[in-house]
Amino acid sequence: MPDELFTLAAATSGAPASAPFGRVLTAMVTPFLDDGGLDVEGTAALAEKLVADGCDGLVLSGTTGESPTTSDAEKELILRTVLDAVGSRARVVAGVGTNDTRHTSELAQIAQKAGAHGLLVVTPYYSKPPQEALFQHFTAVASATDLPVMLYDIPGRTGAAIETETLVRLAEHDRIVAVKDAKGDVFASSEVMARTSLAYYSGDDSLNLALLTHGAVGVVSVVSHVAAGEYAQMIRAVDSGDLRRALDLHRRLIPAVRGIMNRTQGAIMAKAAVQLLGAIQNRTVRSPLIPATDEQVALLRADLSEAGLA
Repeated sequence: MPDELFTLAAATSGAPASAPFGRVLTAMVTPFLDDGGLDVEGTAALAEKLVADGCDGLVLSGTTGESPTTSDAEKELILRTVLDAVGSRARVVAGVGTNDTRHTSELAQIAQKAGAHGLLVVTPYYSKPPQEALFQHFTAVASATDLPVMLYDIPGRTGAAIETETLVRLAEHDRIVAVKDAKGDVFASSEVMARTSLAYYSGDDSLNLALLTHGAVGVVSVVSHVAAGEYAQMIRAVDSGDLRRALDLHRRLIPAVRGIMNRTQGAIMAKAAVQLLGAIQNRTVRSPLIPATDEQVALLRADLSEAGLA
């Protein structure tokens, strides 16, 4: 690409006006013991490592945190453990989304009492609510506490997208301040960013650079388990208009994204990756997930090595 295209952004770029949950957030795995029980010490240690590596936010009890198979009591314990470990140094966002508005609101209130800095609320899954129902669901949950809310738009998992006009309406709520975007439609996301003050976070590691260059304020990343520092550098490069540097980082991380996100389910490989790097003791997951095989781990080791992360 001609140099002038890389320098053109420099005159108009800069850090976004508002990044309410930080810039580099990790959608954190939930460490388990060999018997499947919650590894409380491992949870604290992993949170400490991620913040030391460059994360300024952690999202707990999301898909990567295996929220479908942790109890409400375990979710609260995970949250309190991470807040105690790093809550003074990073924004800690509690995943509270379910496909039951009442249950989601209850989890939101529990998270507020525990001290969460914000809430991640996913589109209700499986039941495929119409857009007006989505609007009412998110409004009810956002009104249940005083915490800022990040909506999670991931139709590939939930079966229903949050449409542009619905997001524009939701942006009028004082506590709905951000979107974790895994819709895979950069143009639609760009339109919402143009029409609202919602802070967008890339929720798809393959599109991190694309969304950042369209105005996203940061990432909620799985690959940041092993590449938090690199994503922080990418964000700084975009902020400063150094798109060549940002592109170099994006291309360097392609093998890591491939290894963690494309070979099998992301939580499975994220746990294998942090175990390879010595951050957790084992790669135990709860059924219906199954741990990464030795063959998958060998491929992952090669992917991380190719990305310069081994």
